[in-house]
Amino acid sequence: MADPVDATIMTAVDVKRALHRIAHHITDHNSGAEELVLVGIRTRGVPLARRLASLIAGFENAVIPVGELDIALYRDDLTLRRDVPRIHRTDIPVDITNQIVVLVDDVLSTGRTVRSALDALVDLGRPAQIQLAVLVDRGHRELPVRADYVGRKVSADARYKVQVRLAEVDGEDQVTLIAS
Repeated sequence: MADPVDATIMTAVDVKRALHRIAHHITDHNSGAEELVLVGIRTRGVPLARRLASLIAGFENAVIPVGELDIALYRDDLTLRRDVPRIHRTDIPVDITNQIVVLVDDVLSTGRTVRSALDALVDLGRPAQIQLAVLVDRGHRELPVRADYVGRKVSADARYKVQVRLAEVDGEDQVTLIAS
């Protein structure tokens, strides 16, 4: 059998269904939406956090604050990169101290992005708890990080990359496994 190349692993319907499931798991696990703050990691974590907040607001009748987190200066590979990282604004509209922060990203792989995001978050306050929600968990950890909420687990060797496309950024919702 040939290796999959550019194989769609989640359609727009699959993405929508996964986000609905994650939103319900978040509220079930936290007994509602009180003290919840969703923080998306730039770039694709931000629209995912907004969608989750909207879904939760719809069935919990609550306003869920959504923040945007830029981790560029917290990355552990800054000295290894040739290019200068693009810095974006971090914008979290509420104090996260004593809140339940749900960190949202599109793909969890090595865990290094999440580690960077944790460092950035604790510079902004001291949450009561930090949870992690990802659309896709592809494994290949380099750090001991696990997601609390996962839309889809993907088993593929490291030669393949998970590419998430979202309507807000890319014009369509689709998750594809591509040869890297």
